[in-house]
Amino acid sequence: YNKALHIISTQYKRHGTKLRAKKDLKPLLAVAKKSRKYHWLKDYDSIALQQACINLDRAFQNFFNPQLKARYPKFKRKHGKQSSYHCTGIKVGGSWIKVPKLTPIKARLHRDITGTLKSITLTRTTTGKYYASVLVEDGVEAPAPLQTVDTVLGVDMGLTHLAIDSTGRKVANPRFLKRARANLRRKQKALSRCQKGSKRRAKARLTLAKAHERLANARADFQHKLSRQFIDDNQAVVVETLNVKNLLKNRKLAKHIADASWHSLIQKLDYKAKQQGKHLVKIDQWFASTKTCAGCGHKVEQMPLTVRTWDCPHCGTQGIDRDINAALNIKHQGIIQLKAEGLSVSAHRGLCKPGHAPAAA
Repeated sequence: YNKALHIISTQYKRHGTKLRAKKDLKPLLAVAKKSRKYHWLKDYDSIALQQACINLDRAFQNFFNPQLKARYPKFKRKHGKQSSYHCTGIKVGGSWIKVPKLTPIKARLHRDITGTLKSITLTRTTTGKYYASVLVEDGVEAPAPLQTVDTVLGVDMGLTHLAIDSTGRKVANPRFLKRARANLRRKQKALSRCQKGSKRRAKARLTLAKAHERLANARADFQHKLSRQFIDDNQAVVVETLNVKNLLKNRKLAKHIADASWHSLIQKLDYKAKQQGKHLVKIDQWFASTKTCAGCGHKVEQMPLTVRTWDCPHCGTQGIDRDINAALNIKHQGIIQLKAEGLSVSAHRGLCKPGHAPAAA
């Protein structure tokens, strides 16, 4: 990767020649292995070398894409934050894996592998742990999307409560970062006091990395369980498409929004729904779910964050919970989109009774 990046950058600076890692450099790997200067390439898997060129080519594509705002590719450190290794031609046993050019490696398999092995990706985390992700073709076709939907759940996401659904249930925000803040601050200070390059600093860095890893694992575990419950209990889940980047510009709420990790939860809902042939509907972020009465459809002009309950001036409904009301509106909008796609949505289970808003749970 680094050598290919050096060649591309040097050729452009000196001669103005634009080279592509995938198109121009990857075919030269076979020739480079026969040379004296790069004969050491024979000691490494050919697929891994080709994948490095593909990764560099993708990095340049992201750099030239104005929508992604990616920076110019940088040279990778051997002991960077995260490194990965992709290859094919692998073998997996009960307690070991075998990759090309290496002896069998001891491994803990958390499930039995059934099917045809296609490829493997070895990843090293910041805490020094190695994970192997095995791609297997099991021959089982993905379930077809359901054409008839009986149960639809609208989910509104927030900070006080991570998720509020259209049934009135409110899921408390665990606030993992807030609970671990004192511990992280103490370990960060211990790292800052260490001299750079010392063994004590390396040990302190590892301790801090493990604390961050536990925090990320706890958040991921909570979101996996919550998303699994939403998908298992419903045939369609409706959420808002949130622009998290713009929300993070708010200095007062940025840390709390990042800790909530709404986008990660939506990603988990998405792939779990596809696994079961169910639907995840994403409505537009500009849909006024909070300011619209779920009973009559009347829209108020302003709804500041300090207002938690409000009365509808049109239908007279009192004590409307803003979060549950938003979840109901999200559900209604999702049902409209499902019907627009030609799906059959049950009226008695997909829609709630109009004219009232449920009490806060």
